[in-house]
Amino acid sequence: MADQEKPYKVYRGGRAKGPIRPLGEKPDGRGTPKARQPEQPKAPRRKRRLGPGRAVAFLLLGVVLLTAVWTLLGLLAIRRGVGQANDRLDDRAKSTLAPSGSILTNPVTTLVIGADNGGRIKERQGAGRADSLILLRTDPDEHRLSYLHIPRDLYVPIPGRGNDRVNAGYALGGAALQIETVEALTGVEVNHVVVVNFGSFRDVVDALGGITIDNPQAVLSKFECPFKGAERCSTFKGWRFRKGELELDGRRALIYARIRKNDLNPGESDITRGERGQRVIDAIQGEVVSVSGFLRMPLIGDDVVKPLATDLSTGELLQLAWVRRRAAGEKTLRCRLGGTPTSIGGAAVLQSSEDNGLIVSMFKGESAPQRPPRGQLFSPGCFVGAVRG
Repeated sequence: MADQEKPYKVYRGGRAKGPIRPLGEKPDGRGTPKARQPEQPKAPRRKRRLGPGRAVAFLLLGVVLLTAVWTLLGLLAIRRGVGQANDRLDDRAKSTLAPSGSILTNPVTTLVIGADNGGRIKERQGAGRADSLILLRTDPDEHRLSYLHIPRDLYVPIPGRGNDRVNAGYALGGAALQIETVEALTGVEVNHVVVVNFGSFRDVVDALGGITIDNPQAVLSKFECPFKGAERCSTFKGWRFRKGELELDGRRALIYARIRKNDLNPGESDITRGERGQRVIDAIQGEVVSVSGFLRMPLIGDDVVKPLATDLSTGELLQLAWVRRRAAGEKTLRCRLGGTPTSIGGAAVLQSSEDNGLIVSMFKGESAPQRPPRGQLFSPGCFVGAVRG
């Protein structure tokens, strides 16, 4: 082997400087990094159970929200219908009314006119006749609600038209002249008016799902034969309403309210007929403010005020309903004017009683109520509580 050739390679990198380091030690002296520990699997989170207290709270909150929304929808439906009812009232009638304050804080008098407009909703001058006239007075200080029924055949002066039946005011001059006639008769200022069109009356009752009334005595009448032709009507046995609690649909409620003659009681008069109409109106008001009426209101709000022409706003109607609800039982006074049956110009009328002024003072709460004498059908007087038959 030649001297120049060596049996190994010469490492020419040179000798490393510095102290000899143990195998695996980094130059900065930190040593070998620790091995990464495997991650432990995370335990699944437990779902928090809804306790009974929270479940009830959420349920109550849902009911409150649903009730609030449903109430709002009902109010909007009624407000839309009331706006149309305000448009139906003659502007002359609105200008005739006396100003008043809030129904909740001041005594307020409202004239309710039950009119037969032949099925027409639009209230016009001379468009029909007034079948019933009722003054409604609210007294918030005494929590009292007073009714004054005015017999339609009462013979009285009609302003600018001479003497006639009191309900002629509506036929001759619409709601405006009827208001003036009632004010001249009673001396009571009328602050609001509601014209109820009997042509649409039955639709309201049907929309409410019917009404319940307490009928004090049985009624039988051939009023308004439901058949066409004289031959079939001659065999019609009449409308029957038994004594006691009655469930009435719209058709039968309208018939009951308008019956003029009861074949089972010849002693009945226009006054008792007015009381039947008042029972129906009270039943409708009660149904509107009931739980079932509340549940239906967003669906029937327009229909409830469809037969009305009035100056009352939505808020005032709600105030009236609230006062009526508070004035139940002994806080409700029901009065009626009266007179003596007579004939004038061949027409059967009632000559106004001298005691009618006293009845008006009872109606206004200025004197104690007195019942009408027994056995006198057309005499004036007042009852406390429910409508008497």
